[in-house]
Amino acid sequence: MTQSPDAYATGRLINADLAPVQDRSWAWKDFLFLWMSDVHSVAGYMTVGTLFMMGLPVSSVLIGLLVAIVAVQLLCNLIAVPSLKSGAPFPVIIRSVFGVYGAVVPALVRGIIAVGWYGIQTWLASNAVVLFVLRMMPSLADYSDVHHHGLMGLSLLGWLAFLLIWALQLAVFWRGMESIRHFIDWAGPAIYVMMVLLDGVLLWKTRGQISFSVLPHSALSVGQHLTGVLNVISLTIAFFSPIILNFGDFARYGISLSAVRRGNFWGLPINFMAFCALALTTVTLTQPVLGQILVDPVDTVTRLDSQTIMIVGILTFVLATIGINISANFVSAAFDFSNIAPASISWRGGGVIAAIGAIALTPWNLYARPDLIHLTLDILGLFIAPVTGILLADYYFVQRETLDVPALYSTDPSAAYWYRGGVNPTAIWALGLAVLVGLANVFLPALAVFQNFAWFTGFFSGFCFHLLLTRLRRPVGRTADGQAS
Repeated sequence: MTQSPDAYATGRLINADLAPVQDRSWAWKDFLFLWMSDVHSVAGYMTVGTLFMMGLPVSSVLIGLLVAIVAVQLLCNLIAVPSLKSGAPFPVIIRSVFGVYGAVVPALVRGIIAVGWYGIQTWLASNAVVLFVLRMMPSLADYSDVHHHGLMGLSLLGWLAFLLIWALQLAVFWRGMESIRHFIDWAGPAIYVMMVLLDGVLLWKTRGQISFSVLPHSALSVGQHLTGVLNVISLTIAFFSPIILNFGDFARYGISLSAVRRGNFWGLPINFMAFCALALTTVTLTQPVLGQILVDPVDTVTRLDSQTIMIVGILTFVLATIGINISANFVSAAFDFSNIAPASISWRGGGVIAAIGAIALTPWNLYARPDLIHLTLDILGLFIAPVTGILLADYYFVQRETLDVPALYSTDPSAAYWYRGGVNPTAIWALGLAVLVGLANVFLPALAVFQNFAWFTGFFSGFCFHLLLTRLRRPVGRTADGQAS
């Protein structure tokens, strides 16, 4: 049991949303539904679909996906522990590593990335609304043309649909975490029903015939084959990296560690591979039924000659995407921005900042083509992965699974996480060096072969840099057990 928030309050580092949570009601099924909402989205479908278009054998892609999702499961189980024990969200837990003030840096990085993902998911969901409107009212087609009626790369109709989905998400978020939990409890499973129905219709049209030979397939050497599988693994982990890092925001509500781990098992390897099988079936069947391979599920349902399927499909994809957006991006960004100035920015205030930022980033310019999808994942991974590696290295190897919860909210110079003026220079240096390594891998032509491995290089370089610098230069402050360092 955690103590009341008053036990930790010193004024500047706490508010009601960042304080250790008191009521824990999330059972294993809630974490299963959380992952359903996170996986079963238009972005998730498109990301998996593009991996099957890389020219690798289907079996190799599936193996890469399985290895990646097991890695995601293990990382989330590790990230969950400090938040579950303390009841504190990620931006507060990271104070133990970077210092009570230095933690603003990784939290802000995570918050900005969450805003980017929030905008991308909102735009993808709004595309479904645009297609639905055009199917019902073709006369509005001119307003969907960005060259005739456009602003900042998005058409007038696109703007209206984007702002509609944007407002719906803000309304659900504003009602609080329990309302979010209830929403994702049914939004995630809903898309399963839709995808099974969609695959049933496509199989009926092909009389039950399906052949994976329609997918791109390249003659690859052993080295190219292995590199391709590693690309699949890295890109998949990069896709999940935002929620991996802030999984503590949800784990803190878990009734027990076993409930969290059970929910992660069913929600990740089991649920994700089932989703991948459905996505693979759908993508493959679009070729014989529609004459071309489509990786956008919304585009697929709008091209079928059934208005009922189109309406039900679009509504389902929109609601499922709203579910992942709120759970994976809105919640984390709200905590991250609230952590910047806890006394003046509430959790809801942080959410409003995230919502406004999602518009300013013009996300439709970040996720429009497969090459942009992969580049976006690489860039997100190179910033998030080092923070994940540093957090795990510090909690499990430096502090050895100890956590001084009152010190997370204290500005006392003698407290465990004060370090130097509230900042741990060791963690800051480790993060900076790891990000530089990632940037070099992505943007230097000589290192182009490592571009899709940005998550791997970021995670392990952050992990190793932090342990090495900690050994070379012990942080000025106190360890979690109260001993001087």
